[in-house]
Amino acid sequence: MPVALASPGDGTGRLFVADLPGTIRVIGADEPFLDITDRVVDLRSGYDERGLLGLAFHPQFAENGRFLVYYSAPLREGAPAGWDHTSRVLEFSVSTHGRADPDSERVILEIDQPQANHNGGSIVFGPDGYLYIPLGDGGGANDVGRGHPPGGNGQDITTLLGKILRIDIDDEKPYGIPEDNSFVGREGRDEIYAYGLRNPWRTAFDAGGEHRLFAADAGQYLWESVKIIVPGGNHGWNLREGNHAFDPENPYESPQDVPRTGRRGEPLVDAIIEYPNAGQPGGIGQVVIGGYVYRGSAIPGLVGRYVFGEWNRDGARGDGIIFAATPAEGPNEMWEFTEIGVAGSRTVGAYVLAFGEDADHELYVLTSKSRGPAGKTGRVHRIVPS
Repeated sequence: MPVALASPGDGTGRLFVADLPGTIRVIGADEPFLDITDRVVDLRSGYDERGLLGLAFHPQFAENGRFLVYYSAPLREGAPAGWDHTSRVLEFSVSTHGRADPDSERVILEIDQPQANHNGGSIVFGPDGYLYIPLGDGGGANDVGRGHPPGGNGQDITTLLGKILRIDIDDEKPYGIPEDNSFVGREGRDEIYAYGLRNPWRTAFDAGGEHRLFAADAGQYLWESVKIIVPGGNHGWNLREGNHAFDPENPYESPQDVPRTGRRGEPLVDAIIEYPNAGQPGGIGQVVIGGYVYRGSAIPGLVGRYVFGEWNRDGARGDGIIFAATPAEGPNEMWEFTEIGVAGSRTVGAYVLAFGEDADHELYVLTSKSRGPAGKTGRVHRIVPS
């Protein structure tokens, strides 16, 4: 079940794929690059949002051989009783044989998770050299319940859940804090880069333009959305679901009065893309899947457009959608998007799990015919002209 694809940018052209149960493989190689299945929490074969969820190569990987992974581990000792698991960010190094050295593990960060779902995990290095870590709100539903304070984790700046973190792994151990992080020197966790997120399932920096950070924020019952992450910005959850008002006590209806500010009076950041999900009439699908702004050369008509997806179209049993969104002309306008047809079959014919980008900025789609980490139906497809 492939959920992440990354290129080390070391001139080799290799593509590395992270598989949910706990292995990282190089496409074309026989042996796994890294196998941590014995460290990953026991997964449910039918469906599970836990597992090996992220892979990021250090910007100087060609020189230092360092890379990082994000995965779901069994609940650590000392974690709150009754919680589900602990998310871990680890650093590894490559051995002299060219494969990962499993004994080189260095723990960067551990985050206890109250529920099994909403884990984010698509770690990525930014153009500034810092590591960005997307985290969901802790799981469950509505951002309420065990492990969720009044008002929700997304809006609570004293917790790391429901945030995108930004840390320096080349500074102090286990990590340093960039001085320009938004909450340095004032109330709030210093690691926080942005907040108000439900489950940022797959995030990516634009390789061109202004190098903005795009995040697909999985919705609750009504709205899926994509957001351009603003440093220090409050992206709305659980005051909003997408750009619509949200009431955790009545999550099946969007209130008419849409909040414009957070609980501290700060402005809420609007999503750039929003669509109705299968929880309401006319819904397109079930979960938005984040992608990339296309900066390759194979398909000139896609350059500058955001290519993203939908896990499973409404009414289907394993048929995702690929979209291309065009930047809006005005600063406060929504991006328009259209479905990209698949040659031959016209549809994907499998669940869309993630997108990937190679060193030449060409894009890939990661799919599976299974809803969970079972079987061998996972595939990596390259997007090419029809």
